[in-house]
Amino acid sequence: MRQKKTAGPDKRPVTVEDHKELNRIHIARKTTAVSDTLRFPGGEQFDDDLAEIFASDAEANGEIAAVALIDCDKFDHINRDFGADEGDRILIEAGRYIQGSLPEGAKVYRIGGDEFAILFRGSMEREEIFLYLNGLKDGYAVKAPDGVRQTITIGMATAFEDASRAPELIRKADSALFRAKASGGNRVALAKEEKMVPKTSHYTQDQLHRLSRAAKQEGIGEAILLREALDMLLKKYDV
Repeated sequence: MRQKKTAGPDKRPVTVEDHKELNRIHIARKTTAVSDTLRFPGGEQFDDDLAEIFASDAEANGEIAAVALIDCDKFDHINRDFGADEGDRILIEAGRYIQGSLPEGAKVYRIGGDEFAILFRGSMEREEIFLYLNGLKDGYAVKAPDGVRQTITIGMATAFEDASRAPELIRKADSALFRAKASGGNRVALAKEEKMVPKTSHYTQDQLHRLSRAAKQEGIGEAILLREALDMLLKKYDV
C-alpha cells in the first residue's frame, strides 16, 4: 500500500507576513526601476545635505536655504487603475519635469514612492522661491493614460526663519504639504506657526527624565524633540 505523502517544510501555508514580504520586495523592485532611470539622490542624502547647511555659516553669510516637498496627487489611483508600469512612467516624467526647471543652486531628490524634494541654497529670496514653486505646479502637464492631466502639491519651509534645526525644517515643510493636500491638493503651502497643545501626562517618569536629559544634551526644547519623534512615528505608519 502506497504511503500518503506529507507536506514538507516548503509546503507550509502562506502567511500574512509572507504577503507583506512579497509586497515589500515588489515595491523595492519598482522603486529601483524609477531610481535607476532618474538617478536622483535619495532621502538619506537629502538629510545629510540639509544637516550640512545648518552646521555651516550659511545663516551668518546671508544665504537663503529652503526645502520644498512635492507630492504627486492621487497617485494611488494611477497604480490601481492603470498598473504599476504607468505609475513608474508618471514618476519618471514628474522627476524629469522637476529637474528640467531647477533654478541655480537648487537640487532635487527622490525621498519616497511618489514624493520628491528640492533643496534651495543661494541668493533666491523666500518670495522668489514661492513664486517659482507656484510656476512649477501650474506648468506640470503629465497626463494619465486616459488623458487626464495630473497635479502636484508642494509644502515649503525656509531655514533659519521657520526652523533652527534640520528635522524641524522638514517637519514644517511636511506639515505645510499635509495642509495643502487636506485642502484638495494642486497648491503650494508655506510653513506657518502651528497651534500647540500642552504636553499630556501619558509618559512615565523615566521617559520624562530621559527626555529632559536629551533636550539639555541637544540644547533645544523638549517640545521640539517630542514633535520630531511624533513625526517619525506618523511617517512609519504612513499617516
